[in-house]
Amino acid sequence: MNQQGLFIVLEGIDGTGKSTQTQSLGEWFRQQGREVICSREPTDGPWGREIRATAATGRLAPEEELDLFLKDRRQHVEELISPALAAGKVVILDRYYFSTMAYQGCRGFDPTEIRRQNEAFAPSPDLLFVLDLDVDSALARIGGRGDVANEFEKRDSLARCREIFLSLEGEPFVHIIPSDTDPDTVQSRIREIAATRLTAAAKSGE
Repeated sequence: MNQQGLFIVLEGIDGTGKSTQTQSLGEWFRQQGREVICSREPTDGPWGREIRATAATGRLAPEEELDLFLKDRRQHVEELISPALAAGKVVILDRYYFSTMAYQGCRGFDPTEIRRQNEAFAPSPDLLFVLDLDVDSALARIGGRGDVANEFEKRDSLARCREIFLSLEGEPFVHIIPSDTDPDTVQSRIREIAATRLTAAAKSGE
């Protein structure tokens, strides 16, 4: 019987260690003999590069920025995510549409409406790990604080983003993982949950 693909997403505010945990989880799945694709959003495609360029040039108007995220994600789904899952691979993403809900939600959009727009074409993950960290600790990890006004703005924005991420708690595929401990402890908890999901899938004959 062919293995079914498994779709895992890691989310959280800046500074929670998503990239490190994504790569570690990918390596663990490879040790289980699975073929793994680790990716991120924004992607390195044309729309994603345009979004990333705004880190240096300044953010776009909210509507324009959201439109780029949707274009980038649609291409990501069509060209990488859906084909990889159909081939039975494990796909692990560092950020997905939940980040768009959080960060564009901070710019005045309704997170629920953003989710609806995305789920019209983007598959929901089998597992969503929200790495949670208090804002002060996140800012300390990020470093490079600017002037006081910018720091207050960043603090308020991250607090709102964290609130949106935590609002997902209670959904069956969502797991809130405290990331205020060392990376190995965080990874152990993630692997434990992933292993349980694999066992359940095997028992159900998926």
